[in-house]
Amino acid sequence: MNALAPAPGSQPASRVTVVVLTRNHVRQTVDTVARLIALPEHPRVIVADNGSTDSTIGLLASLFPQVRIVQGLRDLGMAGFNRAVALARTEYVACCDDSTWFAPGALARAAQLLDANPGVAVLNACVADADEREIHPACLMFAATSPGGDGLPGPALANFMAGACIFRVSVFRALGGYEERLSRGGAEELAALDVLSAGHSIVYCENALAHREPLYRWFTRTQQCTLARNSAWVAWMRLPARDALAATGRALAVFARQRSLGPAGFALLRGAFWTLRRRRVVPPHVVLLTRQVRRAQRHVRVGIPAMAEKYDRSGQRAW
Repeated sequence: MNALAPAPGSQPASRVTVVVLTRNHVRQTVDTVARLIALPEHPRVIVADNGSTDSTIGLLASLFPQVRIVQGLRDLGMAGFNRAVALARTEYVACCDDSTWFAPGALARAAQLLDANPGVAVLNACVADADEREIHPACLMFAATSPGGDGLPGPALANFMAGACIFRVSVFRALGGYEERLSRGGAEELAALDVLSAGHSIVYCENALAHREPLYRWFTRTQQCTLARNSAWVAWMRLPARDALAATGRALAVFARQRSLGPAGFALLRGAFWTLRRRRVVPPHVVLLTRQVRRAQRHVRVGIPAMAEKYDRSGQRAW
């Protein structure tokens, strides 16, 4: 018998590791992990804890000894995924937060699609509420603004939801993970540009269903300013000057609407030197894709629910 083959009657090893990002949400985390380990794919589950001070770590260790816990000493935001993904021993990793879980069969379908499409590095799941009656505004926007997907297993994307995606582990590691300075928003935007620049594709996959409760959440004034600031920083790091100036203008408009033009504007300026040191303009085909999506967003925004203006674009809980 092949030593690598599963024993008769045993479950085959999962092709996907699921990483759950959490901080101080013990009830949601326990519920999410229980749902994940009950999946028919039997995925390996790693919990990336961002410095929880409640009973999250102890209770998870007691209830789910088979789950690996990567405990951080502080809140790293999205960068908390990095250490956990580094420990994955599968070809693919599915990332979610403590209020998001994948539907039965979704991970298997995602692995099959990635197997059949080696040029695709990231699949963005279709995120719906538990009853599947409402779709996350980000997914509606992705579907409505994609320029198409010739030769791809779904609509091509210029961005993805960091908390509802399936990644090729090799690509994630080659990127170096998420940038810690953008951990409060924008890290997935930078990662997406780097994925596309490396010649890979990002695809929206309706067949990879994920559930989320609550489906979306409103941002505070500070969080909206942070997202706008970080998006401008990403533009200066990767996009042509024309696009970077436009992103800066959008950020200033958000600061003004949130009555934080002075403090937020100063924070934006303070990061300018760091972003310019990291500047590496993406290839023309990536610029074209981002511009196509941006133009489409202006046309379809009126058809998307009003909360789409304030949804958590990363799919990640804003702590």
